[in-house]
Amino acid sequence: MPHPRFGRYALIRAAAVLATLILGAPLSARADALGAFYERSVMTAANQRCGLFTPELASALASAQAQARGAALRSGVNSDVLALTAQRAWGKVGAIPCASPDIAKAADRVRGAFEGYSRLQKMSFPGDSAGWLANRTSSRVTPVWKLSQSVRFDGGALVFGLAGRGDGGALVAVAEFPDQAQPYAARLILRDVALAPQPFLNGIQAHPGRILPLQARTPPRSATRGILAEARAPADQALLPAGARSGWAFRFPASAAASLADLDPRETIAIEFLFADGARDVVRTAYVEIGDFAAGRAFLVTAQR
Repeated sequence: MPHPRFGRYALIRAAAVLATLILGAPLSARADALGAFYERSVMTAANQRCGLFTPELASALASAQAQARGAALRSGVNSDVLALTAQRAWGKVGAIPCASPDIAKAADRVRGAFEGYSRLQKMSFPGDSAGWLANRTSSRVTPVWKLSQSVRFDGGALVFGLAGRGDGGALVAVAEFPDQAQPYAARLILRDVALAPQPFLNGIQAHPGRILPLQARTPPRSATRGILAEARAPADQALLPAGARSGWAFRFPASAAASLADLDPRETIAIEFLFADGARDVVRTAYVEIGDFAAGRAFLVTAQR
């Protein structure tokens, strides 16, 4: 879709629309969703080039840009189109001097739109079946869930996301099993973008308006890759699923979080827990909706500085 010329009033118009969108105006059509992503990309690019905003506001803007990306993908915009749109935003901003009055006016409007948002300590990112809870608060003593999604599976309970003490956060899965079973390993199963650049969304596209089970949103096994947990330990009480008395925590490599953030929000990842049963393994699987993981992760950036 062609975009209007990025002239004298385009930055101002983009910021004004941002102010409306951040207050929750619905993205009713594919064009609106793509336009919102373009506008937020414009101001993100302007900030990265010209240093317009505080870290808190920049974090809020990055989170809003990620939310817009998710909304565009859910509306049916192709990821390649989004990549080109982001490039176009960079190109337009690069043609305007940082000292331009237009950039100054647009930045002021964004500051007004995001003033309250950037000070939030907690935020919810709803999904189709499950959402993410983001938390900027921290403790040096007790680990805290920074970004989490809770799931029930196979009679057990799981909390998955970013957790840690202080400002840091690792990608962690904490699970409780009703029979007190003890998994010896865990692995993430997600789409391998090298094998499958586009997500497998035939089921979703064939049933518009219907919420498919998370298991139905996973790619075929031949198009996936596995990421093994790098550490296993009894779970800290503060991280256990609601109502659980004990459980096991598995920490995944830091690179896994970046891999999740790059996936389509409509996709699902699987977390497989492996149990030894004589000469064979028994696997119990939980499914996690990608949703706005990227937006929640961006929301936390300021807290980690």
